Amino acid sequence: MAGSTEPTLKEQFIAFSKFGDTKSNGTTISLTQSDKWMKQAKVIDGKKITTTDTGICFNKFKSRTIDFQIFEKYLEDLAQTKKINAQSLKDKLTYCGTPGTSGTTQAVKSGGVDRLTDTSLYTGAHKERFDESGKGKGLEGRENVVDNSGYVTGYKDKDTYDKKK
Repeated sequence: MAGSTEPTLKEQFIAFSKFGDTKSNGTTISLTQSDKWMKQAKVIDGKKITTTDTGICFNKFKSRTIDFQIFEKYLEDLAQTKKINAQSLKDKLTYCGTPGTSGTTQAVKSGGVDRLTDTSLYTGAHKERFDESGKGKGLEGRENVVDNSGYVTGYKDKDTYDKKK
């Protein structure tokens, strides 16, 4: 096929080892990252292969992270332990797509939430907290009069103490 590039297992390994880890350079992968990858590729299904199975096989290599060569050995060991074809396992991981966040919680769009978060409907002092676009102003634009005179706000006889003597 001209123009189309199919991913390799190593390219996927690099992508998933960097996914969600800002410190990763793509040379090693952790069990957590590997499990996320296998869940996305539907290798971990909760029946034939579970996260317990992957944890047992991963811990045989006695390291928190493994490089690509050891990862291939890990896949071979997992396939042999679970009595499945290692190549089909590698194919699932290769063609599962780029790392993503499928199945994450989305924002709720119901009438009550929309009404409560629509700043154009706010009134009174709350209306002053937002600009025309609905962005919060913070302290800017609010009138916070601070009386440091020592009297309680609303005290009617302010400044009359000395006059009563």
